[in-house]
Amino acid sequence: MLGFFRSFLKSRIGVAIALLFLGLIALAFASADVTGSGFGGVAGGDRAAKVGSGRIGTGELGKALTSAFEQDRQKQPGLTMKQFLDGGGLEGVLSGMIDRLALAEWGKKHGLAVSDRLVDSEIVKIGAFQGPDGKFSQKAYEQLLAQRGLTDKEVRNDLAQGLMARQLLLPAAFGAQMPAEAVLRYASLLTEKRVGTIISVPSLAFAPAGGPDDNALAAFYNANKGRYMQPERRTIRYALVDEATLKNVPAPTDAEIANRYKLNTAVYAPSEQRSVTQVIVPTEAAARALAAEVGKGGALDTAARSKGLVASKLADQTRDTLANQTSKAVADAAFAATAGTLATPAKSGLGWHVLKVDAVKRNPGKTLDQARAEIVTALTLEKRRAALSDLAAQVEQEIDSGTGLADIAKNLGLTVQTTQPLLANGTVFGKAAEKAPADIAPLVQAAFAMEREGEAQLAEIKPGEKFAIYDVGQLTAATPAPLAAIKDAVARDWALQQGSAKAKAAADKILAALDKGTPLAEAVKLAGVAIPAPQPIDMGRQQIGAMQGQVPPPLALLFAMAEGSNKRLEGPNKAGWYVVSLKDIVPGAVKREDQIFAGASRELGAVTGNEYAESLRRAIGKDLGIERNESAIKAVRNQLTGANNQ
Repeated sequence: MLGFFRSFLKSRIGVAIALLFLGLIALAFASADVTGSGFGGVAGGDRAAKVGSGRIGTGELGKALTSAFEQDRQKQPGLTMKQFLDGGGLEGVLSGMIDRLALAEWGKKHGLAVSDRLVDSEIVKIGAFQGPDGKFSQKAYEQLLAQRGLTDKEVRNDLAQGLMARQLLLPAAFGAQMPAEAVLRYASLLTEKRVGTIISVPSLAFAPAGGPDDNALAAFYNANKGRYMQPERRTIRYALVDEATLKNVPAPTDAEIANRYKLNTAVYAPSEQRSVTQVIVPTEAAARALAAEVGKGGALDTAARSKGLVASKLADQTRDTLANQTSKAVADAAFAATAGTLATPAKSGLGWHVLKVDAVKRNPGKTLDQARAEIVTALTLEKRRAALSDLAAQVEQEIDSGTGLADIAKNLGLTVQTTQPLLANGTVFGKAAEKAPADIAPLVQAAFAMEREGEAQLAEIKPGEKFAIYDVGQLTAATPAPLAAIKDAVARDWALQQGSAKAKAAADKILAALDKGTPLAEAVKLAGVAIPAPQPIDMGRQQIGAMQGQVPPPLALLFAMAEGSNKRLEGPNKAGWYVVSLKDIVPGAVKREDQIFAGASRELGAVTGNEYAESLRRAIGKDLGIERNESAIKAVRNQLTGANNQ
């Protein structure tokens, strides 16, 4: 019961209330690169649906479906558009668009409005439109809209519809409550206990003693091939190119080394850094008085505090950085003093500075000969990376001209490697614990997007350091596993099928006997063969809830039956049948002050609010009138799946 209500909260309107925006923005900007696909003018006209005076165009529907598909394909790399649409994608997206348009049209009809400023406030909140500074960027906004094939008007209309939905649905659901008596009954139901028995009648107990002959096995296999499908798998052939594979990269010349040294004179020249403590006072007289006081043996920060002043520390300052923070005069004075002494007071725009030199760090610098080794290392790395970039450009040209992987690898002296057959998720076919080599793991998704074998591609593995040339070596479509490889599994499935009908008949006998009041032990003997001992159940509904949705079907049935009744239930994959007998229901004892009552009240209040909002949505659709153009919708589907070209 609790699971039912939780599922109900995930209904279409419940999700609409929670997320608010279910259209182009929620789909397009959560997805990968989506471009306009030229919808409009398809067979059936350019109107997919009409809601009141509003309409949903085929182009709009096509974009939304493409975006939703791309989003789902990120989670399921092998997903095709046909599979997405067949799985309810078309109906789900279109229904959501119709609902949102209906709410927007009805709101406008009854005087509600969404201002441009409110839409603007929603746009600036979208992370995809923010620049490097974390603020809204008009440039980023325009670029992303262009990439996704959207217009500013489409984005604004979409956001306005979502905001209108919020104005209508949230008030309808807000503050809803279920009567206390109903809550009390529900809470008592949550704490009830059930006593009964589950009898298992396995199919294998009734299977023929001897296995099937070859003809029977082959016939069963051919009739049930769909049960033994193996997923599509592909091998990836690849050659890795990195700095280690480069040949004949020239060493840095003396002229290049000297030029680099010259360009970095400031780095290699002798330098000095000083850490100082300073106090700033308004007049020269005050500065000299403070310096004199410290010069008699006091500490600068102590002397400053006694006068209500604050000393600050500046660490590791060069002459230039200190001058930039204070003034040239202050920097010159600080660098004229020795470590541990006071500098002569000097003036800046802030006042007069009294400084003590706390520490001095001297860098003697490096001559060209001393710096040669590190310059050679840096130049060598740059040359090799430049050569790698040039080589990648050369490979890309060869790929564009139709040169295959083997020829490219031969010309470059590279070794071509081939992976084991891989699944779309990167695991090795038949070896779930093994994955594609780490270097090519990023290539798997692209490899499964290729339409055929032998099409060389170039991909960067580690920016500036390593790239791969690769193609699909062998593409094996999803096919049934060979009978010889799965003979034992097929034979077991055959035995289950043969025994399933007899197991059902035995379960029916037991069920009929229990319904007549026959004692459990006597009823079980009617199976005619040895079956597992009946399993007694004495369990509370809260224990079912603790299973977090992983409730065995016969146990779930036990908690859905009437007291004193018996039911039969088929097990999965023809494995057998269950006879479930419920003897007693012991109601829970709940008081209004109990915590479970408060929790049930909140949950039922949310469900009630959701029902109010759902009722409002349905009433709005009925009031405006909804017309679907099935021929146009079919045309959009055909264009997305390529059915028009077949």
